[in-house]
Amino acid sequence: MATVINMPRLSDTMTEGTVATWLKKVGDTIKEGDILAEIETDKATMEFESFNSGVLLHIGIPEGESAPVDSLLAIIGKEGEDISALLADAPQAPKVEAAPIDDAPAAVSIPAGVKVITMPRLSDTMTTGTVATWLKKVGDDVKEGDILAEIETDKATMEFESFNAGTLLFIGIQEGESAPVDSVLAIIGPAGTDITGIADNYGKGESAAAVKPTETATAAQPQTVIQETTTNDNGRVFASPLAKQIAKDKGINLSQLQGSGGNGRIIKSDVENYTASAPVAAPQTNSQQETPTAAKLFVPAGEVVTEEIKNSQMRKIIAKRLAESLFTAPHYNLTIEVSMDEAMNSRTIINAVPDTKVSFNDMVIKACAMALKKHPKINSQWKEDAITINHHVNIGVAVAVEDGLVVPVLRFTDAMSLSQIGAGVRDLAGRAKTKKLLPNEMDGSTFTVSNLGMFGIVEFNSIINQPNSAILSVGAIVEKPVVKNGQIVIGNTMMLSLACDHRTIDGATGAQFLQTLKLFIENPVTMLA
Repeated sequence: MATVINMPRLSDTMTEGTVATWLKKVGDTIKEGDILAEIETDKATMEFESFNSGVLLHIGIPEGESAPVDSLLAIIGKEGEDISALLADAPQAPKVEAAPIDDAPAAVSIPAGVKVITMPRLSDTMTTGTVATWLKKVGDDVKEGDILAEIETDKATMEFESFNAGTLLFIGIQEGESAPVDSVLAIIGPAGTDITGIADNYGKGESAAAVKPTETATAAQPQTVIQETTTNDNGRVFASPLAKQIAKDKGINLSQLQGSGGNGRIIKSDVENYTASAPVAAPQTNSQQETPTAAKLFVPAGEVVTEEIKNSQMRKIIAKRLAESLFTAPHYNLTIEVSMDEAMNSRTIINAVPDTKVSFNDMVIKACAMALKKHPKINSQWKEDAITINHHVNIGVAVAVEDGLVVPVLRFTDAMSLSQIGAGVRDLAGRAKTKKLLPNEMDGSTFTVSNLGMFGIVEFNSIINQPNSAILSVGAIVEKPVVKNGQIVIGNTMMLSLACDHRTIDGATGAQFLQTLKLFIENPVTMLA
């Protein structure tokens, strides 16, 4: 079914956009991640990418013309598809200027210089956002370009910068809370400005968490856990979630670090490279109080104790998509055991080359890419009226992060060497764990690899990452007795489990793919041809 693409809101103050350039024309084939057009906002000209695949059937706003946010921008679908009903129902661009976003309803009076910042729509599919971290607090001075907050979308966690200067007068959505797009996120203006009633009566402000606008900045109370320290000589310590976690694990007080990230923010490398002149520990008191790093929940014997952890936006999306996959695609699993002796020998030789680092997972990904070219039905997608066979290979690599699981994509994996795959995976995985992946870097996979071998898991089954038709689960390498040439010897083996969508992949097709995959892994020299 065709998909309607509306004019996105690419900044918090954008109410209309101008199509500067179309990079695709009607009839062109569109892939996820392709740049459709360059759109001029009230702040800059930005590239707008597609989150859908298909054929560009209709362009609703010609080059050089402007239209309000949510006007019909384009329609993508199947070649020859009838879109007359969509055109009739789609909101058309009125030939009048849209009101600036700073204009509240008539009943609301906004003092001069005050800017109401609303929850931005940071992707075309985003309907709600969650404030992961505030990097400013009420009373702080804000400059244009300062990072106000980290916002979780349905795609990733992204930094949200201010396009205005002034004092942060009001925070409408607290850390960890979610709100719909266009809810009041913050108010910026001259220090001391009375903003009473603005948030409650502005647009969708009633859905945001209530914070008294007359609040002034106060020092945060010391926290129990070291990495959550929020005060130092300048107030709050700014640190990425991953830096906080590493600091917690190492018992490092973040207030003693100098950040090298934007706006002095502490990032992963700052914590990893920090060497304390003396052990960092919370001061002991005369009481038997636990130190912050040792703080744990005390559970009295015989008592029922529960703890509730609020679901992050990422966790909600993971739950939704995996449930949809499991309950819509008829899964079945095929398992095969492969010998890793030759792979281990080959990896040792390859890594002896200067500036080369290849993991067993890289070798599996390379073998998958080559096997998919020989068995393209595995590299497919189910649609109600047809099966799409992908003749390009984009392998998604499952990466565990603090809040769940993300799947960054190695594009055109079949054209990459082992060393290129290794470098690509390290780059994507590193940025995934620091939440620096862009949404388009997690779209467009045609096959997925999930590896739990590093955790000692010998064998497991995964849920298919739709719209893929299959996912490979990679277990640990195990040393055990094996039979070779009629003799029992010590060998190294690894279990591979392929989860298939029975709508697109028959059992024999999946089995043939695994046989080819086994051949490549057990004979790594064939992957170098």
